[in-house]
Amino acid sequence: MKPGLYMETSVVSYLAARPSRDSILAGQQASTHRWWKEKRRNYEIFLSKLVWQEAAKGDKTAAERRLKLIRPFRWLQATAQVMKLARAMVVRKAVPPNAVDDAMHIALGAVYRMEFLLTWNFTHINNPATEELVREVCRQHGFHCPVICTPDQLLSV
Repeated sequence: MKPGLYMETSVVSYLAARPSRDSILAGQQASTHRWWKEKRRNYEIFLSKLVWQEAAKGDKTAAERRLKLIRPFRWLQATAQVMKLARAMVVRKAVPPNAVDDAMHIALGAVYRMEFLLTWNFTHINNPATEELVREVCRQHGFHCPVICTPDQLLSV
């Protein structure tokens, strides 16, 4: 059985975006494409309505590219448990109030027992300053937080 992986919107955005002129972003895009080509089939990939909604925003052509990439994947539903856990992350200040969607991504991964949450969002999701608090909130609500990582980190797995 393949490990479950919740793919957050930033990964999809990097896959569909034009190559960046910024060397760091270009490297992240390159490793995302490499992971997509070489490793994605090693995982059972899930996303959510929230990922779909975020991917559908912005430039119409880019949005169409993003949605085409994620169309085949199954969705995790935002249940009452997911919303409760996301709210707890905001209340405990693991995620700021202006980043409720990011708390939802983490909660979806935890409630559905995903082994990995794949993201390039270092501000509120893959943030070493809040990682332990995020894990603690998940534990307090009876969930195991998925490994929050980038495509780059999963290239060697």
